Amino acid sequence: MVPVNFYIILSAILFTIGAMGVLVRRNPLIIFMSIELMLNSANLAMVAFSSAIKSFSGQIFVFFVIAVAAAEVGVGLALIVQIFKSRHSINVDEMNNLKG
Repeated sequence: MVPVNFYIILSAILFTIGAMGVLVRRNPLIIFMSIELMLNSANLAMVAFSSAIKSFSGQIFVFFVIAVAAAEVGVGLALIVQIFKSRHSINVDEMNNLKG
């Protein structure tokens, strides 16, 4: 059996990679995937702690979080496609021109 510490360390590493992807990259698709990586690392930590205390409530909660994340992916990709259609670019630095 793998100790919980290994899962938490893996979750922290994945979260750090996702945070660096959000902070460093300028492509909205890469930023979007990095946010999903951060969400999945939090889910991994939740499942690890849930299995450590022998409870299924954390795993059920993660199931609902994944369902909401799937809806988020659909809405986010639709927004990115619409921005690309209207501006012919998906540069993050130019997104502030969408105000007002």
